[in-house]
Amino acid sequence: MALEAGDKAPSFKIGSDDGEVLTSASLKGAPYVVYFYPKDDTSGCTKEAIGFSESLKKFEKAGVRVIGVSKDSIESHKKFRTKYKLKVTLGSDPETKMAKDWGVWGEKTLYGRKYMGMERATFLVNAKGVIEQAWRKVKVPGHVEAVLEAAKAL
Repeated sequence: MALEAGDKAPSFKIGSDDGEVLTSASLKGAPYVVYFYPKDDTSGCTKEAIGFSESLKKFEKAGVRVIGVSKDSIESHKKFRTKYKLKVTLGSDPETKMAKDWGVWGEKTLYGRKYMGMERATFLVNAKGVIEQAWRKVKVPGHVEAVLEAAKAL
């Protein structure tokens, strides 16, 4: 089931690369962005993470936290953060529970081969825990700017 604007954001609890345990309850009361991405240190994911990191101060000025989530380990996230000097929080969802709850884990096809994987998707969640906007099957160019504009409008 695809989540969309107006839906309550599913609850979650994941670890992050900075040692924090991120939960939907701990984020309630302030808006946040969750962007799901397939894999650390791959071209599209790196461009997206750098884009969100470069715009992080603008998101913070709008009072919006940004969290990137993949199934990669916390150790992988730490290496990814260090290698590209990333500033966004990276959440680890190794069992893909959060990804499944948010409807972004599913069958993908690459060169005719089918496999299970993470859809590149972004959700803007308001302070009440309701999804304001959802971007599915994201294309990286221009995406961070679109999310930032929506975040500023909250």
